[in-house]
Parts: sequence; C-alpha cells; structure tokens
Amino acid sequence: MSGFTPVLCLADTAYDSNAFRATLIANGTKPVIPNNPTRKHHHPFDRPAYRLRNVVERTICRLKDWRRIATRYDKLARNFHAAVIIASIVSYWL
Repeated sequence: MSGFTPVLCLADTAYDSNAFRATLIANGTKPVIPNNPTRKHHHPFDRPAYRLRNVVERTICRLKDWRRIATRYDKLARNFHAAVIIASIVSYWL
C-alpha cells in the first residue's frame, strides 16, 4: 500500500450501509453517499461534492468508447496505463 487515504468517497445509494460508513470514517474518509429512501436515520449529505461523481462517470464512459480500453487487450499494466493516457489525451484534445 502507498499509504494514500482519500478525503472523500463518492458512492451511489447502493453503498449506503452503516458498516460501510463506519469503515470509511475509521479510515479518515468522509462518505458522500446519498441516503437510501428506506433508511430511518438520515446521515448528512454533501450535495455539491456528490455532483463531482458525475464528472468521474462521464470520463470513464468516454474512455470506454475506445475498444482497447473497454476490453483490456493488454496483458501488462504499464501498456494498459499508456493506452489510457493516450486515449485521454486524444479524447479531450478533439
């Protein structure tokens, strides 16, 4: 492990459980998870931070337009990483 602790965990309502939230808080990560509609005790929810999740999802969706990235043809991680970087540059340059 690199010792990196994320500041925020942006997740969908499917991950709204007390155990998952407790694990995140114990590790020093702030959970940004919308409350499940069936939840009795609502937790605070940072709506502006949750909107950042959409940016990440759109970026991954755009990268998956590249067949090589979506199917992961490369056997080596460094080759796959290089393909992701090239696809990112070309996608956002055009």
